[in-house]
Amino acid sequence: MEEAEIHSTYLNETMLLKIYKPAEFSELYKYNLCIMQDGNDYFQIGRIARLSDELHRSGEISRTIFIGIHYADKYDRRNKYHPDGEQQQAYMKFLRHEVLTLLDDTLPTYHMGQSRILLGDSLAGTIALQTAIQYPHTFGKVILQSPYVDQTVLDAVKNAGSMDSLDVYHTIGENETAVDVTDGSIVDFVTPNRALHQLLTKQGVLCEYYELANGEHTWKYWQKDLRYAITSTIE
Repeated sequence: MEEAEIHSTYLNETMLLKIYKPAEFSELYKYNLCIMQDGNDYFQIGRIARLSDELHRSGEISRTIFIGIHYADKYDRRNKYHPDGEQQQAYMKFLRHEVLTLLDDTLPTYHMGQSRILLGDSLAGTIALQTAIQYPHTFGKVILQSPYVDQTVLDAVKNAGSMDSLDVYHTIGENETAVDVTDGSIVDFVTPNRALHQLLTKQGVLCEYYELANGEHTWKYWQKDLRYAITSTIE
């Protein structure tokens, strides 16, 4: 695991990146980038580093570097990831212009949209999707695990330009009908996720969509789904 700091001019704060390279990393080869919001959760609960080792060793995925970006607390997370968050637009610019520039300048990457994956759960999935919508030629693949979807997100998809270059892996748990969210309200995630899937398909997005049997809005189900999500998205 390596770490890199970026002093973001868009966010006006220093952000930490955690970078996990394959065990046999070499500057002689080029690599995909999988950029994860809720980064510490994916490393600690999702065990993405161990999964990366296993998938590279077995040859189930091509060479990929996993990058995690985390939040300060739940309020900071909402501020940066939520469609109505005050820093959401700035955070998307941070990903596109600061994070990606650093990674492309310091790592042997492909510099192609289809080699860049955005991964996130819940609100982290929301910001992943909206960033890909805003920069469709920069980020070509998205993994959405139970993303938060509201009318703002649906409108962003509906009003987007060409989306036929985007690949989306998208799951929602069948039991995610009453989820407690940060502001204290209880939200149905299933119905709007179904609407999102239909809209993405209508917009020409290549979608792989599953409703997880008895799935709930917890890492228990996201962690179990992660292996298939990664191998389906990164060839």
